[in-house]
Amino acid sequence: MNSIRSQFNHPLLSANSSTMDYPDYGTDPDESLKPEPIHRKVLMITHDPILRTKDGVTVKEYFGWNDPEELAAVYIEDVRWASYGYANYEVIEHIVVDGFPIKRDGFQYTEESYLKAWETGNFHDPDGVDYHILVEEFEMIERINSGEIDEVWLFGHPYAGYYESIMAGPNAFWCNAPALENTDHANRQFVIMGFNFERGVGEMLEDLGHRAESMFFKVYEDITGERNLWERFYRIEKTHPDKSECGNVHFAPNSTKDYEWGNPTPVWSYCDNWYKFPDLSGEPKIVTCEKWGNGDIRLHHLWWFRHMPHIIGDMNGIFNNWWEYIIDSNKVEV
Repeated sequence: MNSIRSQFNHPLLSANSSTMDYPDYGTDPDESLKPEPIHRKVLMITHDPILRTKDGVTVKEYFGWNDPEELAAVYIEDVRWASYGYANYEVIEHIVVDGFPIKRDGFQYTEESYLKAWETGNFHDPDGVDYHILVEEFEMIERINSGEIDEVWLFGHPYAGYYESIMAGPNAFWCNAPALENTDHANRQFVIMGFNFERGVGEMLEDLGHRAESMFFKVYEDITGERNLWERFYRIEKTHPDKSECGNVHFAPNSTKDYEWGNPTPVWSYCDNWYKFPDLSGEPKIVTCEKWGNGDIRLHHLWWFRHMPHIIGDMNGIFNNWWEYIIDSNKVEV
């Protein structure tokens, strides 16, 4: 049995806007248009095994990787700010596991085999974790059903085997991963995020971005033409010359390939019209990567999120606050 170190209500793991300095990406809407903020409770689980042959340091410490609590704290505030104060996460419990997660074929790294894999470059295949073991071990569904938590964040080392996000529960659908089967006994859908503490907050926002894309493709799947605002939102120069809008997680308006957020090529874009949604009228403007951080992954993703509709009301039966779908998949009609 893996030993577990547990922390509750850690002061780092809630939003603290006074410590953050954000770029000039959009302005808050009038108070009369702002949705009521929501608060979501998170169970955070970190796999950070102790290496007993390396003076008792953890995997994270041995390789010099990032502190999950610090990552979570900045991510929480980034999401709060990006959503104009709507989405407020709180980690109600942080469980640190002294052990490697079990793969879906039953394999589990040991200290020796994991360090050997780094020496040789030969990591176990399949890499994917056994989510059902995690769901049962940490009583995720029971805690969802009781209302104690709303979602789960997994933090782990490289090759822990997590998806960036996966959805469980009744009528779960694709959330950048296949829906987790045999979890229909949950009384609602919930998302399990997977974060790699080798990486930074920018990559965490990318995980959230792909989760958002999954929601919007589902929300708008039966809507065609100009009424499909998601299709319009993610237009880029490459596919819609002189008619780009905000792009997607991998492509800024002027990107020509995945992850090319630092392209200095000027293009015409309607992206700034989204700041005044639902009024999307207005002439296009010339934009370059200076608009979204000159290639910085975190700044681009914050810029992208800040353009999303974020006011009260609805249009054609779809909320004018897209964050309602990002944060709560149960609001997506399936």
